[in-house]
Amino acid sequence: MRRLRWHDYITTNIYWLGLMTVLQSNGLIVPLLVQKFVGPEQQATAFGRLRLYTLMVALLVQTLIGILSDRSTLQWGRRRPFILVGTLLNMAGMIAIGLSPGYWFIFGAVMLSQIASNIAHGAEQGLIPDLVPKDHRGRFSGIKSVMELPVPVIIVALTIGNLIAEGRMWTGILVATSILFLSMTITMFVREEPLREPPGPLDWKPFGRIVAMTLVFLIVILGLGKCVEGISSLLDNVDSVTTLLVVMGITGLLAMITTVVGGVWACVHISIGREKAQRYSSFTWWVINRLAFLVGATNLSAFAIYFLQARLGLEDEAAAKPASQLMMVIGIWILLCALLSGWLTDRVGRKQLVALSGVAAAVGVLVLVLVPNMTMIYVGGCIIGAATGTFFAANWALGTDVVPKEEAGRYLGISNLAGAGAGAVGSYIGGPIADYFTVHVPQSPGLGYLLIFAIYGILFLLSAFVLIQVQEVWKPKS
Repeated sequence: MRRLRWHDYITTNIYWLGLMTVLQSNGLIVPLLVQKFVGPEQQATAFGRLRLYTLMVALLVQTLIGILSDRSTLQWGRRRPFILVGTLLNMAGMIAIGLSPGYWFIFGAVMLSQIASNIAHGAEQGLIPDLVPKDHRGRFSGIKSVMELPVPVIIVALTIGNLIAEGRMWTGILVATSILFLSMTITMFVREEPLREPPGPLDWKPFGRIVAMTLVFLIVILGLGKCVEGISSLLDNVDSVTTLLVVMGITGLLAMITTVVGGVWACVHISIGREKAQRYSSFTWWVINRLAFLVGATNLSAFAIYFLQARLGLEDEAAAKPASQLMMVIGIWILLCALLSGWLTDRVGRKQLVALSGVAAAVGVLVLVLVPNMTMIYVGGCIIGAATGTFFAANWALGTDVVPKEEAGRYLGISNLAGAGAGAVGSYIGGPIADYFTVHVPQSPGLGYLLIFAIYGILFLLSAFVLIQVQEVWKPKS
C-alpha cells in the first residue's frame, strides 16, 4: 500500500458527511409529511411501513453494489464511479420528496432516494478495507464515525432543522443536496488503485443468495409484525393500562429479538453459504451486535419528532427545532467520543469498547424516558451520544477485522442487515405499538413511544451480551 497522508483521512471519509446529511434531513422532512398525509392516529404505522420496504430495497442494492464494486476493473477506480452515479440519483430523489402531494408519492420518492444512497454507500464502505492498513483502521474508522453522524447532525440542527421549523422546507432540501454534491466532489480525489488482474467469470449464485436473504429477512419482519398486530387486536376490550403495557411490551420485545438474532443468522447463512458462515461465525455475531445496537440508535432518532410532539405537547413543525437540537447535543457527544474511541481501539482493543457502549446507551434511554422535560431528555441524549460515538468507531474497526479482505465489499455489504435492517425492524414492529396506545389510551398520548423506547434500551443491552460469541483478532502492538 502507498504511504498515507493527512488528507487521506478526509477524502476517504468525507462522503459520509454528505450522505448522512441527506439522511438526517429526511429524518425531519419525511415524518412530518407522512403525518400531514395520514394523521396522528396512523402516522407511526405508515412511517414504519415506508421504512420497512424502502430499507429492504436499500439492503439489496447496497449488498449488490458491494459485490459489483469488488469486481470493478475501471481504471478510474473500483468505488468512485458508483459514488458519482448514486449521488446524482439521490439529488433527484430529494427533489421528488419535496414535491410529494400524497403518501404513496412520497413512498416512491423515498424509495428512489434509498436506492441512490445505497448505490453510493455500497461502494464507499469498501474504501477503508481497500486503502488502509489494519493498524490504521481504528483511526480511519474514528474519522468515518465523525463524518457519518456527529458532523451532519450538527449541521442539520444549526441550519436545516431551523429552516424546516420556519416552514422553509425547500431551502433545507437545497442545503442538504448541496452538501451531498460537494462531499462527492471531494471524494473523487481519492487515489484508488484499479485491480491489477481482471476477476474471473461472474458467479451469479451470490446474487441469488442476496435476493433470498432479503426476502427471508422481509418475511421474518412481516410475520412478526403480523403477530404483534394480532395480539394487539386481542386486547381491544382490556381496560387496564398496566396489562396493555406489559403484554404489548413483551410482545414487541420478543418480536424484535427474534428478528435480530434469528433473522441475521438465517440471512448470513443464505448469503454466504453454510460453510463460510461457520468459518466466519464471528462475522454473524458481529452483525447481530451491530443490528441490536442500531435498532435502538436508529429508531430513537427516527421517532424523535413524534416522541417530542406526544411527550411535550408540541405541534407539527414546531417539534422539528427541538428534535434537531436534541440530535445536535447527541452529535457533539458522538464527535468527542468517536475521536477518542478511534484512537483507543488501536491500543486497547475493540470488543471492550463495543460492549461498554451498549450498556451506556441503555442507561441513556432510561434517563431519556424518566421525566417529561427537555432537560432530562438532553441528559439522556448526551449519554446515548457518547455511547453511539464509541460504538461506531470501535464496532466498525471490529467488523473490518473479522471480514475476509478479498471480499470486504461483499461482507460489509451484507452487514447492511444492521444498517438498513435496524430501521425496518424497529419502525415496522414498533410503529403500530406506538399508534395502538395513541388510539386506545388517548389520555396518555406519549405512552406508546415511551414503551418502544424502553424496548430499544433492552436491545442495547442485548448488543453487549452477544459479543461473547465474537472472537477478536486484534492484537496490541508490541
